[in-house]
Amino acid sequence: MDIAEHIARVNKQIRAPSVRLISAEGNQLGVMTVDEALRLARGAELDLVEVAPNADPPVCRIMDYGKYKYEKTKRARISKKHQHVTHVKEIKMRPKICQHDYQFKVNHVRRFLEHGDKVKVIIMYRGREMAHTELGREILERVIEDLKDISQVERPPILEGRNMVMVLGPLR
Repeated sequence: MDIAEHIARVNKQIRAPSVRLISAEGNQLGVMTVDEALRLARGAELDLVEVAPNADPPVCRIMDYGKYKYEKTKRARISKKHQHVTHVKEIKMRPKICQHDYQFKVNHVRRFLEHGDKVKVIIMYRGREMAHTELGREILERVIEDLKDISQVERPPILEGRNMVMVLGPLR
Protein backbone atom coordinates (compact mmCIF):
# COMPACT_ATOMS: atom_id res chain seq x y z
CA MET A 1 0.00 0.00 0.00
CA ASP A 2 1.27 3.45 -0.84
CA ILE A 3 0.79 6.40 1.47
CA ALA A 4 2.02 8.96 -1.08
CA GLU A 5 -1.46 10.39 -1.77
CA HIS A 6 -1.86 12.01 1.64
CA ILE A 7 0.11 12.96 4.71
CA ALA A 8 -0.27 9.90 6.89
CA ARG A 9 -1.55 10.15 10.43
CA VAL A 10 0.64 8.24 12.86
CA ASN A 11 -0.06 6.77 16.34
CA LYS A 12 -1.98 9.31 18.50
CA GLN A 13 -2.91 11.47 15.47
CA ILE A 14 -5.46 8.84 14.34
CA ARG A 15 -8.90 10.13 15.36
CA ALA A 16 -11.25 7.33 14.22
CA PRO A 17 -12.93 5.29 16.98
CA SER A 18 -12.14 1.97 15.27
CA VAL A 19 -9.76 0.88 12.51
CA ARG A 20 -9.13 -2.11 10.25
CA LEU A 21 -5.63 -3.27 11.18
CA ILE A 22 -2.94 -4.85 9.00
CA SER A 23 0.08 -6.40 10.69
CA ALA A 24 3.73 -5.66 9.87
CA GLU A 25 3.83 -8.89 7.81
CA GLY A 26 0.76 -7.82 5.78
CA ASN A 27 -1.87 -10.04 7.45
CA GLN A 28 -5.32 -8.62 8.25
CA LEU A 29 -5.98 -8.55 11.99
CA GLY A 30 -9.56 -7.31 11.68
CA VAL A 31 -11.50 -4.30 13.00
CA MET A 32 -10.56 -3.03 16.47
CA THR A 33 -10.38 0.17 18.50
CA VAL A 34 -7.48 2.58 18.01
CA ASP A 35 -6.27 1.90 21.57
CA GLU A 36 -6.02 -1.86 20.91
CA ALA A 37 -4.24 -1.24 17.60
CA LEU A 38 -1.80 1.18 19.30
CA ARG A 39 -1.12 -1.41 22.02
CA LEU A 40 -0.32 -4.05 19.37
CA ALA A 41 1.94 -1.61 17.48
CA ARG A 42 3.80 -0.61 20.67
CA GLY A 43 4.14 -4.29 21.58
CA ALA A 44 5.95 -4.84 18.27
CA GLU A 45 7.95 -1.60 18.87
CA LEU A 46 6.55 -0.13 15.63
CA ASP A 47 4.18 2.69 14.63
CA LEU A 48 0.50 2.61 13.75
CA VAL A 49 0.13 4.36 10.37
CA GLU A 50 -3.18 5.27 8.68
CA VAL A 51 -2.89 4.09 5.04
CA ALA A 52 -6.49 4.47 3.81
CA PRO A 53 -8.21 7.30 5.73
CA ASN A 54 -11.30 7.37 3.46
CA ALA A 55 -12.23 3.72 4.01
CA ASP A 56 -14.94 2.79 6.50
CA PRO A 57 -13.43 2.03 8.99
CA PRO A 58 -10.03 3.59 8.14
CA VAL A 59 -7.25 1.10 7.35
CA CYS A 60 -4.13 1.26 9.52
CA ARG A 61 -0.90 -0.67 9.25
CA ILE A 62 1.77 -1.54 11.78
CA MET A 63 5.15 -0.42 10.37
CA ASP A 64 8.34 1.48 11.16
CA TYR A 65 7.25 4.91 9.91
CA GLY A 66 10.72 6.48 10.03
CA LYS A 67 12.17 3.64 7.95
CA TYR A 68 9.24 3.89 5.52
CA LYS A 69 9.77 7.65 5.01
CA TYR A 70 13.52 7.15 4.53
CA GLU A 71 13.02 4.41 1.90
CA LYS A 72 10.41 6.51 0.10
CA THR A 73 12.77 9.51 -0.22
CA LYS A 74 15.59 7.17 -1.24
CA ARG A 75 13.42 5.66 -4.03
CA ALA A 76 12.42 9.16 -5.20
CA ARG A 77 16.08 10.26 -5.29
CA ILE A 78 17.11 7.18 -7.30
CA SER A 79 14.27 7.56 -9.82
CA LYS A 80 15.12 11.25 -10.23
CA LYS A 81 18.77 10.39 -10.87
CA HIS A 82 17.89 7.90 -13.62
CA GLN A 83 15.61 10.19 -15.62
CA HIS A 84 16.96 12.35 -18.43
CA VAL A 85 15.35 15.72 -18.97
CA THR A 86 15.25 16.70 -22.63
CA HIS A 87 15.95 20.35 -23.25
CA VAL A 88 15.18 22.28 -26.43
CA LYS A 89 18.26 24.22 -27.52
CA GLU A 90 18.03 27.03 -30.09
CA ILE A 91 20.43 27.81 -32.91
CA LYS A 92 19.80 31.00 -34.90
CA MET A 93 21.13 31.62 -38.42
CA ARG A 94 20.64 34.19 -41.16
CA PRO A 95 19.91 33.40 -44.83
CA LYS A 96 23.25 34.96 -45.89
CA ILE A 97 25.38 32.83 -43.54
CA CYS A 98 28.94 32.11 -44.71
CA GLN A 99 30.35 28.58 -44.90
CA HIS A 100 32.53 28.78 -41.75
CA ASP A 101 29.72 30.19 -39.60
CA TYR A 102 27.34 27.55 -40.97
CA GLN A 103 29.77 24.73 -40.12
CA PHE A 104 30.34 26.20 -36.64
CA LYS A 105 26.57 26.27 -35.94
CA VAL A 106 26.02 22.75 -37.36
CA ASN A 107 28.76 21.45 -35.04
CA HIS A 108 26.88 23.00 -32.09
CA VAL A 109 23.65 21.32 -33.26
CA ARG A 110 25.51 17.99 -33.55
CA ARG A 111 26.86 18.32 -30.00
CA PHE A 112 23.38 19.12 -28.61
CA LEU A 113 21.85 16.12 -30.42
CA GLU A 114 24.60 13.79 -29.18
CA HIS A 115 23.85 14.96 -25.64
CA GLY A 116 20.21 13.91 -26.18
CA ASP A 117 18.62 17.35 -26.48
CA LYS A 118 16.24 18.60 -29.16
CA VAL A 119 17.35 21.51 -31.30
CA LYS A 120 15.22 24.32 -32.71
CA VAL A 121 16.98 25.74 -35.78
CA ILE A 122 15.79 29.25 -36.65
CA ILE A 123 16.50 31.23 -39.80
CA MET A 124 15.88 34.94 -39.08
CA TYR A 125 14.88 37.22 -41.97
CA ARG A 126 15.27 41.00 -42.00
CA GLY A 127 13.79 43.52 -44.36
CA ARG A 128 13.89 42.46 -48.01
CA GLU A 129 15.23 38.99 -47.16
CA MET A 130 11.56 38.06 -46.65
CA ALA A 131 11.20 38.12 -50.46
CA HIS A 132 13.62 35.16 -50.69
CA THR A 133 12.50 32.71 -48.03
CA GLU A 134 13.70 29.85 -50.27
CA LEU A 135 17.31 30.72 -49.29
CA GLY A 136 16.52 29.93 -45.65
CA ARG A 137 14.68 26.75 -46.60
CA GLU A 138 17.78 25.61 -48.57
CA ILE A 139 19.96 26.17 -45.51
CA LEU A 140 17.58 24.17 -43.31
CA GLU A 141 17.47 21.35 -45.89
CA ARG A 142 21.27 21.37 -45.86
CA VAL A 143 21.25 21.10 -42.04
CA ILE A 144 18.89 18.11 -42.30
CA GLU A 145 21.19 16.48 -44.86
CA ASP A 146 24.36 17.14 -42.83
CA LEU A 147 22.84 15.72 -39.63
CA LYS A 148 20.72 12.86 -40.99
CA ASP A 149 23.09 10.30 -39.37
CA ILE A 150 22.22 11.42 -35.80
CA SER A 151 18.92 13.32 -36.05
CA GLN A 152 15.35 13.12 -37.20
CA VAL A 153 13.08 15.98 -38.19
CA GLU A 154 10.40 16.42 -35.55
CA ARG A 155 8.95 19.56 -37.13
CA PRO A 156 9.71 20.43 -40.76
CA PRO A 157 10.71 23.99 -41.73
CA ILE A 158 7.74 26.36 -41.30
CA LEU A 159 7.64 30.13 -41.73
CA GLU A 160 6.46 31.83 -38.52
CA GLY A 161 6.40 35.59 -38.98
CA ARG A 162 9.93 36.71 -39.87
CA ASN A 163 11.50 33.40 -38.82
CA MET A 164 11.65 29.97 -40.46
CA VAL A 165 11.66 27.35 -37.71
CA MET A 166 12.51 23.64 -37.72
CA VAL A 167 12.92 21.20 -34.80
CA LEU A 168 15.40 18.30 -34.86
CA GLY A 169 15.49 15.48 -32.33
CA PRO A 170 18.08 12.80 -31.65
CA LEU A 171 17.61 9.41 -33.31
CA ARG A 172 16.02 6.84 -31.03
